[in-house]
Amino acid sequence: MLPAEVPLSLLGPSTLLLLQLLLPSTSAFFPNIWSLLAAPGSITHQDLTEEAALNVTLQLFLEQPPPGRPPLHLEDFVGRTLLADDLFAAYFGPGYSSRRFRGALGEVARANAAQDFLPISRNNPDLHFDAERLVQGRSHLVVALRETLVAARALEYTLARQRLGAALHALQDFYSHSNWVELGEQQPHPYLLWPRHELWSLAQVGDPTCSDCEELSCPRNMPEFTHLTSGYFGTYPPKPPGKCSHGGHFDQSSSQPPRGGINKDSTSPSFSPHHMLHPQAADVALLASIEAFSLLRSRLGDRGFSRLMDITPASSLSFVLDTTGSMGEEINAAKIQARRIMEQRRGSPVEPVHYVLVPFHDPGFGPVFTSSDPDSFWQQLNEIHALGGGDEPEMCLSALELALLHTPPLSDIFVFTDASPKDAFLTNRVESLTRERRCRVTFLVTEDPSRIHGRARREVLSPLRFEPYEAVALASGGEVIFTKDQHIQDVAGIVGESMAGLVTLPLEPPVIVPGKPCVFTVDRLLRKVTVRLHGDISSFWIRSPTGESQGQEEGMGPLGHTHRFGQFWMVTMTDPPQIGTWELQVAAEGTPRVRVQAQTSLDFLFCFGIPMEDGPHPGLYPLSQPVAGLQTQLLVELTGRVSRPTLEDSEPHFSHVVLRRIPEGTELGRVSLEPVGPLERGLLAASLPTRLLSTSVPFSLELIGQDGGGQGLHRAAPQPCMVAPVCTGSSGPGPPAPPRSFLAPGSKAPLSIRITSFSGPQDLDLRTGVSPGFALSSNLTSARLAPNGSAWGRLWLEVPGSAAPNCVVMVTVTAVGQRGSPGPPTHAFLRLLVLAQEQLEASAHPAGPVLPPATPALPPSTLVTGGRAGGGMASKAWWGTLGGMLFLLGLASW
Repeated sequence: MLPAEVPLSLLGPSTLLLLQLLLPSTSAFFPNIWSLLAAPGSITHQDLTEEAALNVTLQLFLEQPPPGRPPLHLEDFVGRTLLADDLFAAYFGPGYSSRRFRGALGEVARANAAQDFLPISRNNPDLHFDAERLVQGRSHLVVALRETLVAARALEYTLARQRLGAALHALQDFYSHSNWVELGEQQPHPYLLWPRHELWSLAQVGDPTCSDCEELSCPRNMPEFTHLTSGYFGTYPPKPPGKCSHGGHFDQSSSQPPRGGINKDSTSPSFSPHHMLHPQAADVALLASIEAFSLLRSRLGDRGFSRLMDITPASSLSFVLDTTGSMGEEINAAKIQARRIMEQRRGSPVEPVHYVLVPFHDPGFGPVFTSSDPDSFWQQLNEIHALGGGDEPEMCLSALELALLHTPPLSDIFVFTDASPKDAFLTNRVESLTRERRCRVTFLVTEDPSRIHGRARREVLSPLRFEPYEAVALASGGEVIFTKDQHIQDVAGIVGESMAGLVTLPLEPPVIVPGKPCVFTVDRLLRKVTVRLHGDISSFWIRSPTGESQGQEEGMGPLGHTHRFGQFWMVTMTDPPQIGTWELQVAAEGTPRVRVQAQTSLDFLFCFGIPMEDGPHPGLYPLSQPVAGLQTQLLVELTGRVSRPTLEDSEPHFSHVVLRRIPEGTELGRVSLEPVGPLERGLLAASLPTRLLSTSVPFSLELIGQDGGGQGLHRAAPQPCMVAPVCTGSSGPGPPAPPRSFLAPGSKAPLSIRITSFSGPQDLDLRTGVSPGFALSSNLTSARLAPNGSAWGRLWLEVPGSAAPNCVVMVTVTAVGQRGSPGPPTHAFLRLLVLAQEQLEASAHPAGPVLPPATPALPPSTLVTGGRAGGGMASKAWWGTLGGMLFLLGLASW
């Protein structure tokens, strides 16, 4: 036997006692939410990843009591399903959202599962501990973990989560694909994360490892074998005589003697010949995953680990500032709001965790300033003054693109300017980038859009010059607010309010028609309801469900308090707001802008997926947006639910989703939402209507249901969605090595792109770009695609020797339809990181320990059953290939 147990001498008496109380039985594991597609009851990669992260987060919360709140007690979580919402409520207090944490965890889990179907990693035995490539697999695992640390220390958390997902996939596969569990081991391998120690007792080239098994289930095909081995899959590398196969219907090697296999990926003998050991493999893989998360926490520190996993209810503060000579009032307003936010939130759970500042003028923009220290941010912001420039337009969208590259997902970005964009050609790309980063952009413009003369030169300006801002705001779920210098400080107060985790309430109809009422629904889970109106408004009224009305008069009224700043009104309703249907009517010239927002813990995350039922990986392939020609599922994950509701506080329920064309509000479809997986996880799914998938227009998602009291319940997605006419993907330096996301100064990196059409024929022009402006060349500038056709291409990115370490590089591939090929441009974004040569060498050739052998794995005393969303060790059982056509679209984002 291979000794792997954590020595009991390393565990204290309390740990030994709690180990007996809390170590969960196998039956406590939830099945994959899509397990009916393959293997009911299986534990997946996503299960293991989420549960390990929740356990280490609980450990962090137990060891770092929240300031001003009572400490957590482990016994409070015994016998309960461990859910992120419950953890956040217990630690930060009721009402604080786990949305950002769950979004980050989703990134890791999807990157994990992607290893099973991306063409560059799917069939590489080194990345799955297949084909007795155990030493090589350990090397790649260690490299991926080191790259996670390097990217996290460079504050590039998106890349860090991608590399962490790859590392966890390999780590978990070791226990499913090798015979570690068959050898009787119940603890993780002590040296798998310790590269200076050899993996001893390995099977040698000529050692027969398996006997023949002609049945689906092979419980006795490794008689008395005492060395460490793993199974061969497919035809590469070819299986030598006497060696074990991975096994399952789709493993070609399993039909060659010795037949059968040893994988423990699922509970189904059709996929896993050693299915009977699946629970044991999952138990050990979970402990190993906890060990990996604990390693990262110890190396990054609690603050760095919390940033990596976004363990916070707080948002980031990102400003894009026009610094030309006419911007004095606007810059002062930004400073006042930043100072107010920092002072009011310092030391609280909602203190910003990240600060971004990007100045711009004409002809320059940047540099970007990022920091997690509020004092450093304030010092940098305070040094900005309005100097020079003065003519219109300015390089606003270039600066915004730079801010999007450095702002964490699910954040708000605020742009202060009094000029239209000089770089309007970037509009579509910035729109797509806001969707990819899931960031909301609000423009505060101190300019009259009807003015036709420039600030310095008296050139004639187009009345449509601000349309790029409108397009970006619409795509991101933000807004454009026109005001004047004398009102900017008051209007800028929305910065602090927008960072308070607000949801936007749907209006019916969505577009305000002057003189006609619209309605919105307030439920009992909402607080601090605010109605914002701006435009050439002469009057308005708001009517409550009980019939009380309030007009545009300033001051306190029967429903709340009204403020007016020029053409901007803000009505803050008195708490608690009346529950039911509210009416609003506006009299105005043109189309007024109205937004109703409120604070609530109940919100949702979403992504899309393609159901796959054939091939070795049946299940659901996640997408960031629907694709024309592919039947698509909408996946919804509710956040902020009460896991143990009382009679007074029963569960809310969403029954269907309404899809509306943006901005007109025309209904495109109404489909039922069905629960999937365990009810406490709050997971819902719906099939998108075929009519929607045949259009390339932006559309909104509105969830409709009832709260626990039977009142109407509405929630809207913060951003519109788009149906992509084609799939456009790119990947970093890869074959023959696994894909990497890191570049060296003075290097030339080969990248790959692929375009796939699943609808009608497409004639496309392909454009590439890179930020910053490194040299980039391509051998694919156009493509003619038949239905279900693809085109491959190569890019070469030249990184100058002067490139700064930790510089983020964004490569963009854009597919634009030629004449007769309708549809909006489709973008693919690839994020890369420039590292100093010594950083690259350290990550690529690990010489030191990743995990000190003296450090025990996280004691099972803290192992608490987690809620699972699906994914996982059986990701082979639900992350599918797409009709056998492999391409890289980019990982879907909740």
